[in-house]
Parts: sequence; structure tokens; C-alpha cells
Amino acid sequence: MFRFSSIEEFHLDLEQEKTSCVAAVDHYLKAIESSRLNAFIEVFAEEARNRARQLDQQKQRGSLHGVVIGIKDNICYKDHQVTAGSEILKDFTSLFSATAVERLLEQGAIIIGRQNCDEFGMGSTNENSAYGPVLHPADPTRVAGGSSGGSAASVAAGLCMAALGSDTGGSVRLPANYCGVVGLKPTYGRVSRYGLIAYASSFDQIGILSKNVKDAAQILEVIAGPDDFDSTALQEKFSLKIDNEEKKYRIGYFPEWIHHPSIDPGIRRALELYIEELKNQGHQVSPVHFPYTDLIIPAYYILTTAEASSNLSRYDGIRFGKSKAVPDQDLADFYSTSRSAGFGKEVKRRIMTGSFVLSSGYFDAYFTKAQKIRRLLKVNITLIFNDLDFIIAPNAPAVAPKLGAAAADPLAMYMGDIFTVFANLAGIPAISLPLLQHNANLSLGFQLAAGEQNEVSLLRFSHQLMQQ
Repeated sequence: MFRFSSIEEFHLDLEQEKTSCVAAVDHYLKAIESSRLNAFIEVFAEEARNRARQLDQQKQRGSLHGVVIGIKDNICYKDHQVTAGSEILKDFTSLFSATAVERLLEQGAIIIGRQNCDEFGMGSTNENSAYGPVLHPADPTRVAGGSSGGSAASVAAGLCMAALGSDTGGSVRLPANYCGVVGLKPTYGRVSRYGLIAYASSFDQIGILSKNVKDAAQILEVIAGPDDFDSTALQEKFSLKIDNEEKKYRIGYFPEWIHHPSIDPGIRRALELYIEELKNQGHQVSPVHFPYTDLIIPAYYILTTAEASSNLSRYDGIRFGKSKAVPDQDLADFYSTSRSAGFGKEVKRRIMTGSFVLSSGYFDAYFTKAQKIRRLLKVNITLIFNDLDFIIAPNAPAVAPKLGAAAADPLAMYMGDIFTVFANLAGIPAISLPLLQHNANLSLGFQLAAGEQNEVSLLRFSHQLMQQ
């Protein structure tokens, strides 16, 4: 019977001929077929089988040879449909592949399908998808988290070995936290955004969901690096070796977050216990005053909705998506009809908010001020990392909510991002690790954040913690 624990062990089994790429693909296709999580929008079954057969015949093997990976439905794959979970892009076929996808394929990965997500990445619960919500792998009455909920649920439920998601304000870390897997958001620009359907371009970053830190590091090493198609991509080549060396680090935490009024008592207690455990292990752990907590959510939603209103203006029912034309309509009415039918409720809400904050009468009062706050946050966080190696923080104020809870209170959904969006505002790397225990017996993690471009130390320490 096929089993998967890590890419390293899978490759060892391949070398010893204990398994094959075909056996791996067949295993995951059967698992997907029997799953009721709604994690996949489309499965590339025959294509995956054919590629597995080819890989089994190859003598030269890439670093991701035979690794079965799912991709979020906002990451382009040439000659395959991509819809960003939206009705307005239904049946749209991509003309090119994202740089990250190209690099996966170059190293022998098998793309098994595209995974469900909140429409255009806008949501924290994966209930804003045109294809319906993704269900929590351990409790189908709860959400899997968003917006990369299909990717996180697939890894947690054993429907693929790893997955690519995207993180604009926590969309990799939140579902990883809820589903009990590792979720990595790299430094902004570490991975090319070419081929990632844009939500908020100065925030978006392709991330990785996996069973363990070593696998995330191995995939990051493949997909990271400079790209002529993305001017924001970092020019430094990325390389990383994960070992079992144990080091002592300087770790900070924000008391304002751990004692925030919104946080679940069980999460607070679990994090406090883990902080004490880190101290007992010999790490230097200390509180750090962070006075900008109340500014994070307003600044984030002003800036991201402004960028979204600009990015999504290209979806007009003519160049992209299906038109909803009515005879004798003028152009403005045609656009309005197509967009009203094609965009979901949450996307419309954010487009309208973004258009408002960019309007001539409110631009300085909202958008300009939010940009100043973002700069202030970035400077402050940079100063913090002059004295610390990492920040430990909760991912979310509560465990995975019940299905339908967010629809009743959209503002509560926005506030659920309060602890994750700071990493996107500052452009720093952060990772969710499933290492806490909640008294409700639900998956629970915390996030570690590091200074800009410091993924090497972040992943090494994360691996150290996971090993313990």
C-alpha cells in the first residue's frame, strides 16, 4: 500500500523500487475520487498518469521527481482552465504557465489538478468560491479556511503530497492553521508572481502547503529566484539546506496580540504554554511592544481593495469570461450586466470599497494615509528584527468556524486576518506550524515570522521545532 510521509522518503522508495510514480498518482486519484471535501475543481487524471509513466522511464531525475502537487485555481497552467474560483472566468483556458509551475515541471513534479479557492483570493473561509465551500478534513461542518482552502485541505487529507497556494493577507497560513499542515508565505518577491491571477499586486505571494518543513523548503528552492517576467522578483538565487542542528534563538511576541479581546481563551493558553516551552529549551523569549495593532486591518483592507478594484477592471465580459449581453445595450450597461452576473458578492463588496477609497474626494483621506501607515509598520517591524530572530504569534483569533458563520458577519471575517496581514504589509516571510493543541480537539498552529529575505533561518528553526 502506498504511503507518503516526505519527499525524501518517497524518493528513497523510488530508488529502492518499492514504489513508482504511477503507483503514487493512482493512489492520489483514488483518494480524490472518494473525497467529499470539494477541494478540487478539476483533476488532470489522464495527464497525470501519462506523465507518471514517462517519469518512471527516466534515468535522470529532478529534485521533485514524481512529486504529486496540486495548484490553487488562481495559478496559470498552459492549456488548462483557470478561473480564480469565479463565474466570470468560467471555461477560460490559460495561454501560458506561471513561472512557478514551469519550474515545478522542470524538476519532475506532477500537477494533479487545480484546487478550490475563495473567488480571486478574497476570503478567509473558502466559502466565497463559485464552486461551493471546501470542507474541513476533520469536521465537515466547519470551513477549511481561505483563500487557499482547497490546497490546505488536500494536503491534510492526503489528496496530494504538497500544494501551491497564494497569500495576500494570510491565505496560505490561515487554512494551514485550520487544517493542521505547514503553510509558508515567502518574502514578497521571493517567488515570481508571473502567472498568478492578481488580487492585490503589492501583497500577493505564491506560497507552499506541505506535510513538513523540509518539503516546503525543497519546493521553495525550486520555484524561487529571479524572473524576467516579474520585475518585483528578487534577483538573488535561493538555496537552502535543512539539517538537524539545534540552535538557540531570540524570539519575540506581542502581548497585545496574545491578550487581544478577540482571541479564543484556548488559543491564548496554548500559545502561552508553548512560549514557556521555548524558554525551557533555552531560547531567549521576550515581549515586544507593538502599538499599531488597531491600524493593521484598516490599512490592509483600504490598500488591497484599492488594488483589487484596479486589477479586476480587466474582467469585462469581452476579453475574459462569458458575456451576459442583452440586445441594444450600450457599452457601460454591457459591462455592468456582465460583471454583476460574473462577480460574487464578496468580490463586488471589495471592488466597490476600493473604488470609493480611490475616488478623488477620498484618495488622500484613505489611500494615501493607509500607505503612510504601511510604511510606518514596515519600518517598525524592520527595527524589531534588528534585535530578534523571530516573532511568534497566533494565526487567527479562533479555531475553524462553522460553515455559514462568516456570511452572517463579514466584518468578523475581516477581523480574522488581524494576526496574519502584518507579514504581507511588511513583505516579510512567515510560516504556520501545526504544533499547538486546542481543548476542542481541532487542528491549531501558530506562525513564526522572520526578517525580510530570511527564509533560511526561518525554515531551519521551523524544522527544528517540528522535529522536537
